[in-house]
Amino acid sequence: MIVKANLNDVSGIMEIIGETIKEMRTYNNTQWDETYPKAEDFKKDIESGCLYVDKEDDIIRGFICVNGIEPVEYNDLNWSSDEECMVVHRMAVNSNMRNIGVGTNLMNFADELASSKGIKYLKTDTYSLNKKMNSLFKKCGYKFVGEMSFLGKEFPFYCYDKLLND
Repeated sequence: MIVKANLNDVSGIMEIIGETIKEMRTYNNTQWDETYPKAEDFKKDIESGCLYVDKEDDIIRGFICVNGIEPVEYNDLNWSSDEECMVVHRMAVNSNMRNIGVGTNLMNFADELASSKGIKYLKTDTYSLNKKMNSLFKKCGYKFVGEMSFLGKEFPFYCYDKLLND
């Protein structure tokens, strides 16, 4: 079940982050590292009410942050719409729960959350080397919009958007 995260979830989230960083390194993806994301990032997300966890039997299967905050780097891209949007940030799936639909469920949740707020437009981005997230975004109906330099990384981040149907 996907619910709002609370401060008790941070240690489990950070375990997932550690495993995700190890896996990312196996294919030279340096999107996340020891400097980002940190527990403080997730605590701020919890305080602002925009972090959600997919839990089953008190085990965090995955998490997703969804809010209306767009990085300034988005300003130079040719987005599909200029209407109000929600943005997907900081998402990962527990390494023991991969390939069973958790990521897709979290992305579908983002769509439902936006719709429940009357918002029909979502944006997101991921590092160009993050093959799994790039693939998930496409699978979930997101359209490639362009690329941006971000977080001082060597390679670009790919940006995506999605217009929800009424």
